[in-house]
Formats: sequence, C-alpha cells, structure tokens
Amino acid sequence: MPNSVLIGAQWGDEGKGKIIDVLTEDVDIVVRYQGGGNAGHTVEVGDERYILHLVPSGILREDTHCVIGNGVVVDPLTLSEEIRELEKRGFSLCGRLHVSDRAHVVLPYHRELDAGRENTSDENSKIGTTKRGIGPTYGDKASRRGIRMGDLVDENTLDEMIIERVDENNRVLAAMGAQPVEAAEVVTSYREVARFLAPYISDTVSLLHDAHADGKSILFEGAQGTMLDIDFGTFPYVTSSNATSGGACTGTGIAPNAIDRVIGVVKAYTTRVGAGPFPTELFDEAGETLSREGKEFGATTGRPRRCGWFDAVVARYSAMVNGVDLWAITKLDVLDSFESIKICVAYDCDGKRLERMPANIRQFERCRPIYEEMEGWCTSTREAAGYDDLPAAARLYLERLCELSGGELGIVSVGPRRASTLRIAL
Repeated sequence: MPNSVLIGAQWGDEGKGKIIDVLTEDVDIVVRYQGGGNAGHTVEVGDERYILHLVPSGILREDTHCVIGNGVVVDPLTLSEEIRELEKRGFSLCGRLHVSDRAHVVLPYHRELDAGRENTSDENSKIGTTKRGIGPTYGDKASRRGIRMGDLVDENTLDEMIIERVDENNRVLAAMGAQPVEAAEVVTSYREVARFLAPYISDTVSLLHDAHADGKSILFEGAQGTMLDIDFGTFPYVTSSNATSGGACTGTGIAPNAIDRVIGVVKAYTTRVGAGPFPTELFDEAGETLSREGKEFGATTGRPRRCGWFDAVVARYSAMVNGVDLWAITKLDVLDSFESIKICVAYDCDGKRLERMPANIRQFERCRPIYEEMEGWCTSTREAAGYDDLPAAARLYLERLCELSGGELGIVSVGPRRASTLRIAL
C-alpha cells in the first residue's frame, strides 16, 4: 500500500478510527502526528468496542507497529492508562508502540490553565476546549518552555525542570484565582510514570526513515479535523495543532516526497462538537434523527455533537487545503430513513453567494446554507456487501458528494463494525 495521510475533512469525529483500522490490514506502521488526548477514535471489532485517545488505531492489528510522533502532545498518565487497558484486553504493545522522544508532555498545570481560561471566559468567547491541557502544552512548546518525552526519562534533570515549571505556572494560576499545583506530587507521579513509559520512548524520526528506506508502508493518522486546524480552521474555534495533511511532515519528521496520497474522511452529513459557527446545523426533527441514529456523542468527552446536512463548501475547502485524492464517506446508513436529503452547495452571506469559506469568523457566522435536495432511499444499507448492493439513490448521493467536493470515492462505511466497510478504489 502507498504511504498515505488520512485526515478528517470536517470538524472532527468523522469516523477516522474505523477507517484507519480497516486500512491497517495493508500497512506496516501507523503514525499519529498531532493533537493529544482530546481525540477519541472508536473502533468496533466483532462484539468488542475500543476507544483510543493517544495510541494509534493500528494497535488493534497484532503485526502493526504504531508511532506517536513528535507533533503530538502526550499526557503520560493518560497514555499509561491506555496501554494498561489494552494489555488487559489481550494486546501486546511492548516493541510495537513507539513514542517520540521529541513529543511534548502535558503536565497537571496545563490542565488547570486550560480549565481556568475556559471557565473565566464569558459565554460568547468560550472556545469549547476539552480542558485536557492541550492548548497550554502547545503554548509552552511555542514559547520554548515545554518538557519533552526525552526529558521525562532523564532522571538527572526531570525533578528540577518540573519544579521550575510548576513554580512559574502556579503564579499564573494564582492570578486567575485557580488552584495551584503541588510540585512534590507532580515529581512523584511523573517519575513513576516515566519508568513505566521508558521502554516505549525512542527516536521515532530515525525509526520512520529507516522503515521508509526498507520499503515499509506507512499510514499517517490525523486527529480532529480540517475545520479545527489552527491555521485553516474556523479560528479561534479550533484546536492548537495542524490537523491538515501538512502536519504529517512536521509532526513526524518525514519529508513530503515520502507521501504518496491523501485520504479525506467525511460523514455523509456534518457534525461539530463545541462552540463556533456551523452553517448547516439543524434544530428540527431531522437533526434529532441524525443525532439519534448516528449516536452522536464525543468518544473522549461524551458531549453531544451538533448535527446538520452535508456541507460541500467545507468538503471542497478541505480537498483544496489537504490535496485529497480519495474520499472515505462514513455513516451513510444514518441517512437510510430520510425521504429527501439536503446538501449545502454554497453560502448566502449578506445577499452574496459564496462558493468558498470566508476566513473572517464574523462573516462566516452570517453565512446561511444554499441547499440542493436529493431523493432518499428509505431502505437499509447496512447489509450491503459491495458498492453495487447500495440502493441507486444512495449511489447517486455519494457520487454527487464527490462531484461537489472534488476527489474520487475510495471507501463507504455503512455501519460501525470493521466488516461494514465497502472498499471501492483502495
């Protein structure tokens, strides 16, 4: 299989975990390249359901190696719990999971800062953060004040670094009226978790380059989605990293010429978690049906997702920014009961038709969807074993989405299980 980057092309929660799990049958290494424990990938294998936050979804394939790249921010406590839980369920991770020594560490004061800033914001300026310390950790990385995984296993300097950073951040927490962090407790807990994680931490840049030189197939796994990218998303209602395909290079150390194709994942409709503009959001019975049938709750936070019709303007923009070659369209089955289905093909903003997304968030908030309507199929797609088994109206809908968005159809998902996946051009 060619080296591929798989990205979310909406606001995250597109079902990337399941698609990655299916694709890992053909790859040697799966690499997570950005984000942190605020991501949640859900995979169903047989009767078993797995929710992964930091460990790449490929870990569920016993011969696949998984890498957490330098672009990820790692909460060592969360990671150690996830490793233990997977081992308890029968998976062997030692020798298969590799964590970059250049990845930055999430510390308790990052979580306190994250929660404090969100809690002190007025309702109109809340971002909708998961309060897991992701943004403040990336902030420390950018200001060159972070602690990296390589530092975590350096017993000669770790204590001093933690105490210095805790003292510095406690002053900020005090100014916010937030609870300070106890340095001694942090030192003790992080020393312990460092010993547990030490066998997993390595120079993953060299590991990946050696694997590529040996002809190994690599799948780069993005978290969140394009519309949450720090540069290209609906700023400021975004995450703190580059969730787009370009982040695969900066988040792993692999050069662009080593990547062969980009696979974009979209739902057959649109969802969003947290605050920010969402032009196709539905507040009626159709929205309730999407939420109920799609079981639209965040895998990490449990927060209900906002639901709406498919937004082709967003998909078109994502195709442009990421260079999408193939689309994986998920949750087609959620639309099975609709007699008619709408697609947003453009926006109306102050009486002007827009084919592209505006960068200005206030202008984007004023955008209203311009819809075209297609006939539904009103029959179950869940038993389809191949593309030709889908109802004709469902195939027309999928083809129209690709026509409006640009790119070829590669995968269609018609249910949550690994087996409910129709491979078309992959």
